[in-house]
Amino acid sequence: MLFDIRLSISYDYASPAAGGRHLVRVMPADRPGQQRLVAGHLDIRPTPAERHDRLDFFGNLTTEFAFRAPHDRIELKLQARVQRSPAPTTGPASALGDLAAQVAAVHDLSPAAPHHFLAPSPRVPPDAGIAAFAARATLGSATVLEAVEALGRAIHRDMTYDPDATEVDTPAAEAFAARHGVCQDFSHIMISGLRSLGVPAGYVSGFLRTIPPPGKPRLEGADAMHAWVRAWCGPEMGWVDYDPTNALRPGTDHVTVAEGRDYFDVAPVKGVLRVSGRQTSKQAVDVLPLDLPA
Repeated sequence: MLFDIRLSISYDYASPAAGGRHLVRVMPADRPGQQRLVAGHLDIRPTPAERHDRLDFFGNLTTEFAFRAPHDRIELKLQARVQRSPAPTTGPASALGDLAAQVAAVHDLSPAAPHHFLAPSPRVPPDAGIAAFAARATLGSATVLEAVEALGRAIHRDMTYDPDATEVDTPAAEAFAARHGVCQDFSHIMISGLRSLGVPAGYVSGFLRTIPPPGKPRLEGADAMHAWVRAWCGPEMGWVDYDPTNALRPGTDHVTVAEGRDYFDVAPVKGVLRVSGRQTSKQAVDVLPLDLPA
């Protein structure tokens, strides 16, 4: 599938900010055999005093920029064209009982090494309740992939998608206790559960194409940034994505932006600024297919 993606994020401040430094990860990723960034441009207004485009440790396209002059608004506009292909065929998943030894046998600390995704991370500390839930949900799973899919289905079954239930900084344990949350919460809960089973798991941010109901027009800005999970299923199968919010393996409608240990590593916008008073923000996303699957 070929997509044109448009993203707009704006921040308005009640009083001018004296300066600021920001880190943005919104550009779709290049993933050999799965996703190709054909072209992309990120426009920042006002024009920043500094701008650096680079790759972070995990290989995510990252833009760092800074303002020195007073400003009362920031606007980010992304335009990108992406070719998304089905996930490539891989080898078989490992037996769940063999995974610990296979992780230990990996003598590699590159960004995709499973070791980075087993330990607690800033937004995914250990939680006994989630660990017990994961153990019950995956009982009888023979392979790592079976455990990943069983846990994802259980989270989808028992959690209610509720955009008003949590904030961006809500702990995974709190969302799990309430059984309400959004894709970020579903993903953090699944990552926590998989790690409790000894399965390396990380967080994926991206875009998800939405399809309007039959007979209804597509709404501009109706698509959204989304989050899902990736799990290491052994040396032959490698990394596999799973979307617990929708209980499915991501396909060509999922466009990857960034990968990391949890939301902390891939947040679309981070920053510090000197300002007083309130601020408001708006976001709109369009994922426009340019071709249809055969």
